[in-house]
Amino acid sequence: MIRNLFLAALAVAGLASCGPSGPNRPPCPAGKVCLHYGNTSDPATLDPHLSTGTWEDRIQSDMLIGLSQSGPDGKPIPGMAERWEISPDGLTWTFHLRQALWSDGVPVTADDFVFSFRRLLDPKTGSEYASVFYLVKGAQAVNEGTAPLETLGVTALDARTLRVELNHPAPYLIELAKHHTMYPLPKHVVERWGRDWIKPEHFVGNGPYVLVASRLGDYVKVVKNPRFYEAETVCIDEVYYYPTTDAISAERRVFRGELDINTDIQSNRIAYLRERKPEYVRTNVWLGVAYVAFNTNSKAGFPAFRDRRVRQALAMSIDREFIAGKLLRGGQLPANTFVPPGVANYAGAEPPFWAAWPLAKRQAQARRLLAEAGFGPGRPLKFEIKHRNTPDPMLFMSAIQADWKEIGVQVTLAQQEGQIAYADYRARAFQVADAAWIADYNDPTSFLDLQRSFYGPQNYGDYNNPEYDRLMALADQEPDAARRAAYIAKAEHMMLEDAPVAPVYFYVNKNLVSPGITGWVDNLLDHHRTRWLCTKPH
Repeated sequence: MIRNLFLAALAVAGLASCGPSGPNRPPCPAGKVCLHYGNTSDPATLDPHLSTGTWEDRIQSDMLIGLSQSGPDGKPIPGMAERWEISPDGLTWTFHLRQALWSDGVPVTADDFVFSFRRLLDPKTGSEYASVFYLVKGAQAVNEGTAPLETLGVTALDARTLRVELNHPAPYLIELAKHHTMYPLPKHVVERWGRDWIKPEHFVGNGPYVLVASRLGDYVKVVKNPRFYEAETVCIDEVYYYPTTDAISAERRVFRGELDINTDIQSNRIAYLRERKPEYVRTNVWLGVAYVAFNTNSKAGFPAFRDRRVRQALAMSIDREFIAGKLLRGGQLPANTFVPPGVANYAGAEPPFWAAWPLAKRQAQARRLLAEAGFGPGRPLKFEIKHRNTPDPMLFMSAIQADWKEIGVQVTLAQQEGQIAYADYRARAFQVADAAWIADYNDPTSFLDLQRSFYGPQNYGDYNNPEYDRLMALADQEPDAARRAAYIAKAEHMMLEDAPVAPVYFYVNKNLVSPGITGWVDNLLDHHRTRWLCTKPH
């Protein structure tokens, strides 16, 4: 995912309620509590059906709440749904909604959810995340334009009862229900303003905050929503989210009191910062993987990458132990599989055949595979890696370039601002892509669905293996948890042997958090909704 950010103006002395202060921080209104949030990147959009980044979700999740939501520890708790029932076969879920209002005073109803889910799947919307909803009856046909919106398996039984019908059991649905794609949208507002509904002058939400300003390259500002159903429990009154592409500059701003939080730390500075400012450094295991994708698209792809031997040679010759343990040094783990350890409902897959070999043996085998594919000293393999200009890729991309030089491959690096890089990945305008994936929900399918042939823009390399698709489909239909996990593990191992992607390392989340902030709980998903945070008197 991606990054970018802003600056601010003067703190008002003597206002303890404003939290930490600094020389470049907008004044907090008297009697209010304000939060200044370094959020890595400018949002490309705040429309939940069009966004793709964690930096966008941090803002959206403060303004909109789905059927479930993330609690302080990141685990799902009731959101708009107070309770739900599941049919014995696991295919029908009935959600009972709480009494709640949109920020303009209009009641939130089940029909808003039906409208939102249909909009997500409507091919006219063009949501890159639509396929995450394919578990719902009729969703894929609707999204492909072969069935009308009304055939989607979501029904408003009455104003406060929503029925969702699935194609297969999904034990992770409550996890998925807190994802931004499943937020309700205010039907009465979106129908009036179309895609402009998300502009500050039109925005209406059901969450703890409402949007009041969005200035590209500067900041996004939200203020407390007095009509939120638990407004009396919300401590912070105003939040500014700034793009902070430069992690080291953001460090200084946190320590000067200009930012209360920054959502990234350059990995090789974590040990130094732990010594200098240990009370600020917050790291935790994160359900995420950094990887490179090989473009095998039949039209726009790189022809050499259609040869499995070439992909295997490149995947096996990356020195993951050096990158994670000696270069980044932030607690990352070398990744020989795509699904990180600790994911729910899964014990993991067998790594590829070369995973336990020492680096020298892997390099020798890589040279042999390249020679078999027709590449060598007289005809070296040459290509470009397109990568994000964020702190960690700027460190480890040159290491991968050096690793591949060791096996006779000539690589050039092309850095881009993250949003531009991902746009190119989705358009298949790359040869090798530096990418990352953070779980949308805590289940192995959140990672492995990416490589299903129908998954669309986020299957960057266009991996297409019918047997992989078949195994994942069997897992979808399997009610027994152990057998389901076995199908998934077999599919993952097959994909790793095919090497459409090369996992590099598993993530840790890395945040700088002022000691004046309370309510912060480190967690696997790195979800820290502002409604759970507050500031100590200062």
